[in-house]
Amino acid sequence: MIRWVAVIFVGLTVFYALLPWILVKIGVGRIIGDVKLHFADRIFVLPFGSTVLWSAVAFLIAEIVKRT
Repeated sequence: MIRWVAVIFVGLTVFYALLPWILVKIGVGRIIGDVKLHFADRIFVLPFGSTVLWSAVAFLIAEIVKRT
């Protein structure tokens, strides 16, 4: 389980750096627990809260698919 959390965390961090306008619209980076760092006119986001939320969503989807 911890590997999936790490994979989702890295994935969200990379995707947030590449496509900030799309991910902000779906709520990534604005949840309590997400950290924004401002360095030299750049913004780095560490989506800790988003990782927990999306991991829970992925778990629920996997459980629903497994039961059907």
